[in-house]
Amino acid sequence: MTDGFYRVPKATNEPVYSYEPGSLERKKLQKALYQLRSELVDLPMIIGGKSVYSEERVQIRPPHDLDHLLGYYHQGSKQDVQLAIDAALDAKSCWENMPWHHRASIFLKAADLISGPYRYKINAATMLGQSKNALQAEIDSACELSDFLRFGVQCMSEIYTMQPNSSKGIWNYNEFRPLEGFVFALTPFNFTAIAGNLPAAPAMMGNTVVWKASKTAIYSAHVVMEVFKKAGLPEGVINLVHCSGPDTADVVFNSPDFAGIHFTGSTEVFQSIWKTIGNNITKYRSYPRIVGETGGKDFIFAAPSACPIDVATAIVRGAFEYQGQKCSAASRAYIPRSMWETLQIEIAKQIKDIKVGPVEDFTNFVNAVIDQSSFDKLAFSIDRIKEDEDAEIFCGGTYNDQKGYFVDPTIVVAMKPDYFSMQEELFGPIITLYIYEDDSIDEIASLIDKTSMYALTGAILSNDRYEIDRLVKALRHSAGNFYINDKPTGAVVGQQPFGGGRGSGTNDKAGSVFNLLRWTSIRTIKETFVPATHFMYPNFKPDFE
Repeated sequence: MTDGFYRVPKATNEPVYSYEPGSLERKKLQKALYQLRSELVDLPMIIGGKSVYSEERVQIRPPHDLDHLLGYYHQGSKQDVQLAIDAALDAKSCWENMPWHHRASIFLKAADLISGPYRYKINAATMLGQSKNALQAEIDSACELSDFLRFGVQCMSEIYTMQPNSSKGIWNYNEFRPLEGFVFALTPFNFTAIAGNLPAAPAMMGNTVVWKASKTAIYSAHVVMEVFKKAGLPEGVINLVHCSGPDTADVVFNSPDFAGIHFTGSTEVFQSIWKTIGNNITKYRSYPRIVGETGGKDFIFAAPSACPIDVATAIVRGAFEYQGQKCSAASRAYIPRSMWETLQIEIAKQIKDIKVGPVEDFTNFVNAVIDQSSFDKLAFSIDRIKEDEDAEIFCGGTYNDQKGYFVDPTIVVAMKPDYFSMQEELFGPIITLYIYEDDSIDEIASLIDKTSMYALTGAILSNDRYEIDRLVKALRHSAGNFYINDKPTGAVVGQQPFGGGRGSGTNDKAGSVFNLLRWTSIRTIKETFVPATHFMYPNFKPDFE
């Protein structure tokens, strides 16, 4: 095959389908939902391209319909994790030596499969397995995952063009090598796109991967693996295991071939992983790359000049889309006293139109939270708020787990800015408001910056440009993704690279060159065309007599 400097197709964002009544896409998605509900799946682990079954099967049920059985997944053991590591290492040489444009072709094909013939299957799997409504599933699993793959390939090609200058008689160039060993991808339930991207990004750069998906998102993870296989991903490049967290960690973090982790999940788990890696540092062949995005206590700050309708919409969408289970979801808001009376009316207008129920009914804006543990935590928090004199529930505050894990959209008004629900991440459809005095904007900005350990997303709403400038500066370290006159959610791949600092993670910006560079180990090569023939330099010669 002839060599060339290959130019990848220019990445563009996948259009989001509307699923409005009567549309063709709505009918196709409803058909896919019916099809998946009528099947009983039996999902094995995928190790070295082979299906691996175990004697222990775990039920998969929709969080919004606990009476319905979707199927089972096979729970693995430490031995299965080791098999996955071995498979990744066996596949490594062939994969890293494959020309990069062939790796690119596989992931570009996967993007076209996801946005094309697999669109409705992956959306339906996300809806049923993770209780995500049609629009949220479309934005996530069909569009964002396609975007991650297409923009990832584009970023990969841009990285390979990052080359040094060369002096006369010398040629310098960078070789972007994959890491030595395997990469471990530990992925969350809340975004199918993130779950697919975390193993795919290192693999694009020539690494092989062991992937542990969240136990509450295994259904959609298997669709992702089905797509990768259909796209031509070689056996062993990405290996999917269903094992307990402690068992997986014990094997992965004690392996001398562990080269890095790509993580999205809780801050507590990430900090524990970091500590374990540090304690085991002498076991590894190289210093592992640690890339993680964790929690958030994301804020909305409404200035007195903001439009109340804009603020109300930012609160409702930012806090209650996907039941507040986005890492970026608004969970605290600061409202000027002069706006509060009007804002109550605007919020009430919008809240009354929200329907709560199963995803199969496309009119339901809010669906179920992910599992019993999440439901119990949210119910406990709501009950605590009801009994507390330092806060009151403005709307919602109800929950029911008889048919599914349903928590109604809840807005809390706190009397103190350091109230627990202003500081702790609850990860559900609960947002806490604090009403501040209009003349204390600077003090509130300082308070926002200091209230939480997190720094993931934040939004300010204002119609005063001087005010916007002042707030952007005051809050520069409070959020890795910052929004002006918008809700703090909805980062788009290729437009707003996503990630936060402080307790929210390493801020390596998923979907960008900054992230993909973390999965390479650069070798700089210098070639001299005409080598020196003697050790002597001119300055060592004696002065002229």
